[in-house]
Amino acid sequence: MAWALGANSNSPPFAPAIGANAISTMRAAFLIGIFAAAGALTQGGAISETVGAELIGSVTITPLAASTGLLVAASFMIFGVYTGYPVPAAFATTGAMVGVGLSLGGDPAFGTYQRIGTFWLLVPPMSGGLAFLTAILLRRDEVPETVGVPLLAAVVGGILANIRLSVIPHPDRAQGSLADAVSIAVGRPLVAGLDAIAILVTLLIAGIGFSVIRRMTQASVEKGIRTFLLILGSVVAFSSGGSQVGLATGPLENLYGVELGLPGIVLLAVGAMGILAGAWMGAPRLLQATSREYAQLGVRRSIAALVPGFIIAQIAIALGIPISFNNIIISGVIGGGLVAGSAGVSRRKIGVTLAFWLITLLTSIGISFGLYQVFSTLLGIR
Repeated sequence: MAWALGANSNSPPFAPAIGANAISTMRAAFLIGIFAAAGALTQGGAISETVGAELIGSVTITPLAASTGLLVAASFMIFGVYTGYPVPAAFATTGAMVGVGLSLGGDPAFGTYQRIGTFWLLVPPMSGGLAFLTAILLRRDEVPETVGVPLLAAVVGGILANIRLSVIPHPDRAQGSLADAVSIAVGRPLVAGLDAIAILVTLLIAGIGFSVIRRMTQASVEKGIRTFLLILGSVVAFSSGGSQVGLATGPLENLYGVELGLPGIVLLAVGAMGILAGAWMGAPRLLQATSREYAQLGVRRSIAALVPGFIIAQIAIALGIPISFNNIIISGVIGGGLVAGSAGVSRRKIGVTLAFWLITLLTSIGISFGLYQVFSTLLGIR
């Protein structure tokens, strides 16, 4: 399952960079593996709990049920890798785990479904709309590229200062951020009810990002923009690993944590290794599909596609919502591409992909429900 995630859902973050000829396909696959695996280890616990315990009520996911759900979800994604159609991992995994949970006799968690479904429906307009607006900003003559691109770098830097990582301790929760760590170290002084040090750290990191990219764009606009595009691809790939690994590890939370008594980092490490292998072995094919077939982007519209992806991914991780990176990045690619008109966007490809996503969600529920019944009957175990 983790291999399929590395090959499928962790690939899109570098697709805009490849489409803009800022990096080769093989080099992108290498970087995806490294950054996605790092994200899986440091941010991977956020989604895992939702997938493992909150999609179904009244029952505990057994090893057989988890295996069945993972088999169905991974099969959908591997099919996507070899057909060139990016299958949404969150749709396939959520549907599969709901199906086996219902087959176990569990109760539907309608509150969780409503929360996840609402977020999923908001992703395309949010990602596409933000990408469209960002691309327009970058194309406006009144905003020079030596200002517009560094401003986006400042936004990314400010968010990076506040993302929660397992390697940063926090007294009240499992993960802390860089801004939290500095604030706690100096006593967490409050000004008007706000954490003044955390705000200062955020502004400092944002300022560093602005300054570095501004110097690069002043020296060479094209080189500075391409460098920022590669940085964006890296941080989005990192975020994708943190989000997507939970789709592989979530069904196994009870097995590893309760039945085997192993710490969570062991399960995340297994997932991270699978993502790394999948990215290196299977990502190039899907990278070509997403970078060339959805829209022909330049570096500026590619940046516009990735900035919303990074923001939405981190929101989803903070809320514990499983998401499809294919959904986020492809929506951003389309939104950025529409700035130059619809000629660069394949409407047929978009329509087929949307239909395939809906089919994935519905059929994964039915297949996993029936397959679990078959396995439990043949093996005589629940």
